[in-house]
Amino acid sequence: MMPRIDLPDVDALERGVAVLGSGGGGDSRTAATLLRRRLADGLDVAVRPLTSLPPDARVVPVGVVGATAVFAEKLPGGHEVAAAVEAIQRWTGERADALVSIEIGGLNGVLPLVAACDLELGAVDADLSGRGLPRLDQLSLAAAGRPLTPAALAEPSGQVIVQGTGAPADLERTARTFLPAAGGWAALALAPVPARELAASCVTGSVSGAVRLGRRILALGESPDPERLAAATGGRVLSVGRVVEVTRRPGPEVHGRPGFARGSVTLAGHRSGELLRVEMENEYLLALRDGLVVASTPDVIAVLDRRTGVPIAGDTVRVGMEVMVLQVAISPFWTDPRRIAVLAPRAYGLDSDPVLLERGDRPEVPG
Repeated sequence: MMPRIDLPDVDALERGVAVLGSGGGGDSRTAATLLRRRLADGLDVAVRPLTSLPPDARVVPVGVVGATAVFAEKLPGGHEVAAAVEAIQRWTGERADALVSIEIGGLNGVLPLVAACDLELGAVDADLSGRGLPRLDQLSLAAAGRPLTPAALAEPSGQVIVQGTGAPADLERTARTFLPAAGGWAALALAPVPARELAASCVTGSVSGAVRLGRRILALGESPDPERLAAATGGRVLSVGRVVEVTRRPGPEVHGRPGFARGSVTLAGHRSGELLRVEMENEYLLALRDGLVVASTPDVIAVLDRRTGVPIAGDTVRVGMEVMVLQVAISPFWTDPRRIAVLAPRAYGLDSDPVLLERGDRPEVPG
């Protein structure tokens, strides 16, 4: 249980959500800086377990959508999430009692806590992803069969739109159409969800889990030993080596527009010279060792700087980097047979069954 986030927790939270971004999710550093400023100014954010809320408490999912890479260049004015929340409250006639992040991976693992400070609302120790995800129609609410609409989008210059109805794929299409004119990103708020109903359609404990994950990694210091990293994260180090090739290419068109960029990262292991190739879209999705799939989405696949242990995003990884590739088990929410297809490799056009880390597997450190 984590009743609140304090200044000493922010470093661990920042590292944890960066790992859970699986190479995507946007840069968590800017959002962490904003949160530190709020806490240093005496503001407070309570992070409450979902079970501690009254069953009829209204929880509003919030986050940022779009090209989160430009977030640091086009900083928020501080009104965007508030504007989206206010718009959805007017549309539904229901007031928010608490906020929950749409995505624990990357930027959205931290920014909703900033919004909770600003709006004087509590935050729920949960999210709608459990990792970094590229599309709104992949959120846990949609996977559980719940609608995502009505939903409000607020962009930095002040424009706000509300989509009242439509399937999750329709909201995804609306957002992608709206974002280019919005400067690349916008704040999103979904309709309030009663706490008793949210419990069955979200990933619980994700905020406190991200803090614990980050704290354990930071405790290893610089140049973390791969075996200790695997033990600390409950994961598996797939390879330790040097990046020898990075390819990037346009993805297939979606809704008549260019899709998310695709690519791959190949590294040569230091120990045996074996090759590990990691396929990526917005996130790292699939790892192949000498051509054999050894890890895949929905598990988290993170590429870490070998010296610092800092996660490296898919859009910044470069040839010559010394890295470790880490696999971390996804929340059981996504391994449920009713939901796993939403995040399985074939959901991204990759012809492979999921290859997941079994909890309790012995860590292994090849390469």
